[in-house]
Amino acid sequence: MGLNVYLSGEIHSDWRDRIIEGAQGLDVTFSSPVTDHAASDDCGVTILGAEESKFWHDRKGAQMNAIRTRKGIADADVVVVRFGDKYKQWNAAFDAGYAAALGKSLIILQPPEHDHALKEVDAAALAVAREPEEVVEIFRYVLTGTLPG
Repeated sequence: MGLNVYLSGEIHSDWRDRIIEGAQGLDVTFSSPVTDHAASDDCGVTILGAEESKFWHDRKGAQMNAIRTRKGIADADVVVVRFGDKYKQWNAAFDAGYAAALGKSLIILQPPEHDHALKEVDAAALAVAREPEEVVEIFRYVLTGTLPG
């Protein structure tokens, strides 16, 4: 049994790298949104043409990014959503809700100070982790049935 995992959420720390590195040797395939902030913001206008209004600029990019996000979440067995400290990740909350609506196994990765604000998101999750290494141990347990030594 392998896992197809979609890594959603903040792009300002190394949490994805820590999970991918920690999962080496496990039967896990990862996908994620585009994590180059400028490319993600400007993909719509770069490919489809400039917009005078920032609203339409952002909308074009969001719609193009949604193609990748919808595919990644739909194909995933597990969706990990990271909420970080630097910005409010409204898109991450949307991804978590979308994954929950599709019945995906959802793991939330967040610091304790977000517990109250994310209580509804956390209630939909099958696990709430604090560190990327805990997510890796969840994968290890699910795939092998073994607990950390």
